[in-house]
Amino acid sequence: MQLKLTILLPFLLLFNFVASAHYMWVESPENGKKGKTHLVQVFYGEYTYGVIEDPKGENFAIVKNFSLWVISPSGKKEAIETTMKGETFQGTFIPSEDGTYTVVLNNSDIKVIDYSQYDFGIFKTHYYATAKVVVGKEVADSQVDNAAGLAIINTAKTKVEKGNEVSLKVLYKGEPIADQEVTIFIADLWSKKLTTDEAGEVTLKLPWETKYTVETTKKEAVPGTYKGEAYEFIWHCATHCIAL
Repeated sequence: MQLKLTILLPFLLLFNFVASAHYMWVESPENGKKGKTHLVQVFYGEYTYGVIEDPKGENFAIVKNFSLWVISPSGKKEAIETTMKGETFQGTFIPSEDGTYTVVLNNSDIKVIDYSQYDFGIFKTHYYATAKVVVGKEVADSQVDNAAGLAIINTAKTKVEKGNEVSLKVLYKGEPIADQEVTIFIADLWSKKLTTDEAGEVTLKLPWETKYTVETTKKEAVPGTYKGEAYEFIWHCATHCIAL
């Protein structure tokens, strides 16, 4: 019995590590109206597993120091203040012009994590999440504001609907990244992996009227220190949410 437990323990630890690979994402209805209050929600967890962390809980406390803002079609940035409500942090903005808005979350203010026991190393996390909001009929690419890490751009030229296809582009430090794995999550443990082409692009089909969270990650093998704690690399995680 002791031998069995000794053999199983590493696998259980690895499972716990994989199960704790949470990400942050932003939800906001794509259709907006000029002059009308528009809702933005921030989540932390794993959507496909039905795991959404309580904003008042100790797990969300690790990533609570995020910044949230919206970029207008003309490039103006406006900070979005949030408050806890239910299982999210919520905020609002009021569109003042027609066109495509980009809601942006950035969070690199996260303590260094030591996962050496899982053979993953000691790392610093950087989350970057976006959502696209369209006001009026003209649809443009979502904007990017992350020169330090990963970003997903929604390049669809029409509003999303069931049955449509959406083109996404992945950038790393402002440049398209080829052969980058992108994972699409929906509810009930369904996921699909895609790989970017030479232009850093993938095409996502939307066969169901549901929520699609798109995630991509990259390990930046540059050591450093953060708040006095040494790390071996930076783990970048970018997400983009499409809600039908």
